[in-house]
Amino acid sequence: MKRTFTQIASLWKEDKRKYVKTASYAVYLQLCNVYILPVFGARTAFADDDVQAFAEKLLADGYALKTVKDTVLVLKMILRFGEKLKAWPHVDVSVRYPATADSGHTIATLSLQQQRRLLAYLHAHFSFRNLGLQICLQSGLRIGEICGLQWKDLDVAAGVIKVRKTVQRIYLADGESKAYFLSIDTPKTATSVRDIPLSAELKALLRPFKKVVDPECYLLSNAIDPMEPSAYRAYFYHLLKVLGIPPVRFHALRHSFATRCIENRCDYKTVSAILGHASISTTLDLYVHPGYKEKKQVIDRMAKALSASCK
Repeated sequence: MKRTFTQIASLWKEDKRKYVKTASYAVYLQLCNVYILPVFGARTAFADDDVQAFAEKLLADGYALKTVKDTVLVLKMILRFGEKLKAWPHVDVSVRYPATADSGHTIATLSLQQQRRLLAYLHAHFSFRNLGLQICLQSGLRIGEICGLQWKDLDVAAGVIKVRKTVQRIYLADGESKAYFLSIDTPKTATSVRDIPLSAELKALLRPFKKVVDPECYLLSNAIDPMEPSAYRAYFYHLLKVLGIPPVRFHALRHSFATRCIENRCDYKTVSAILGHASISTTLDLYVHPGYKEKKQVIDRMAKALSASCK
């Protein structure tokens, strides 16, 4: 008797859980249970057209391109797993996405004026939560990374922030089993484990605290337990409202840091390393968008070089 997709998916989940971080596993689980199993659960045979139609249906239903691509990736992993178990024959899956599909990807940043207004408030109203926002604006840390920062990770003598952990609230749901828990794990990728230089301003601000705080305590809470990202996100949103700054996601602090770096002509590769991107191409795609002025400068330099070579 042939095994169904649901049966193979269950085995795949057990196997996958052993090799990926809990946060990644939670995402795979949700994509599988919510989107894939309702469509393919009872199936025992598959064709490339089935996956193509599945992707197109998700896009037609209004899901973002990234969500669709992530879901198709999980579907492909389960199909390959089934092939290894000889549950079904190999299927060449090559999904084509419409050129007009919305990537759902926009970069929201604070304007320079808004960033200065926020920094002025943070300087005038000290708290550990406000200190965390200052660090984010001067380092590009992700929200999970700033929540996972302990005092021992701030090395004032060496002048570096040691990014070694990330904090996430994870929801695992599989059948009748459901669980919420706080995960303290290594950062998103291998390149996310990094040392970021402290500015002179932050070193001066941190130095007196380093003499009295418990190095094992977390920066934002100054306690042995970290602040949860959802609570810190809510604090940030409230602060924007108080300051009359239009609402943006917390991640906009990271985008704002990167944007200011690029605006000030910082080296792209160095900015990429500070952000912890796996590839410089990620940094270039997200933040480097030459305008007319930059394009004209390139054309003028090229023309000048050609003119000089002809003399």
